Amino acid sequence: MSRISDATNRPPKSNDFDNGDFTFRPASKDKAKARVAIQGVSGSGKTWTGLSVAHGLSEGARFAVIDTERGAASLYVGINGIQFDVLQMHRYDPRDLKKALAAAAQAGYGTVLIDSLSHFWKGTDGTLEQVDKAKSRYGNNSFAGWKEGTPMQNEMIDGLLTFPGHVVVTMRSHTEWVLQENDRGKKEPVAMGMRAEQRKGVEYEFGVVAAMDIDNTLTVLKSRCPALHKRVIEEPNGARDIAKPLLDWLNDGATAVDPAEYIDRATAADATYQGLLALYGEVESRGLQATPMLAPDGEATSLGDYIRTRGTQLKTAP
Repeated sequence: MSRISDATNRPPKSNDFDNGDFTFRPASKDKAKARVAIQGVSGSGKTWTGLSVAHGLSEGARFAVIDTERGAASLYVGINGIQFDVLQMHRYDPRDLKKALAAAAQAGYGTVLIDSLSHFWKGTDGTLEQVDKAKSRYGNNSFAGWKEGTPMQNEMIDGLLTFPGHVVVTMRSHTEWVLQENDRGKKEPVAMGMRAEQRKGVEYEFGVVAAMDIDNTLTVLKSRCPALHKRVIEEPNGARDIAKPLLDWLNDGATAVDPAEYIDRATAADATYQGLLALYGEVESRGLQATPMLAPDGEATSLGDYIRTRGTQLKTAP
């Protein structure tokens, strides 16, 4: 019998919230939320394309923009009916992005655009600076620095992946200048986008990854959605060319569980230790422990951490 099914029928153990669930279940395709990354060099159109994709995914509703690009996204508000609310950020601690996502979830935004995710890697107080600060406290020891920086980065990515709505991110690309022959037969330098400015391998975390060049041509580098596989689109309309086929594919499945239901159960006034133990098992089985949320006291946390903390408090309460 699985731990989830019998959790309420046996005495609790001190490590109940640390046990894994290894029960296999029949595979099924649930409706899912989009995770889209758009990378490119300066001037490639990634901010506008990201806004257009987010507008399409939100199906006309207002969405949230977490802006690190000094108001670049706001220059496009109103164009083609795009309306959104913006949070300007000026320091880029990855833990702050987790807090911003928790606030967006609490506010009920169905789609969030992060423009851009690169700042949380190499901007002020980003992961690389957090590593450098930690190194300086341990005699310039790189291992010690990454021992602190890696969990921050991982928790930020987990927050992106478990946000209870669609997520679109833009990322700057490392720029390399190469000589290419123009239409007049002469060589000229052209800016080429190389690897995205984020942790190496971050593209594996997204369902759709696209690159844009200086001519505003979008190339899909990776897609779990068959309709977008290897697409090359000149001057893309993000809502029509990307969001629509992606939504059609994502919505072709069984209704997924809304994380808000778990949050409501976790924060319920009549919650019990045993009930939270069973709830944690459900959340764990669906991989939603990192879902960003705001605790009743307004502090940003994750669903798994909140259940564990509250469960421990209830267990030890007199």
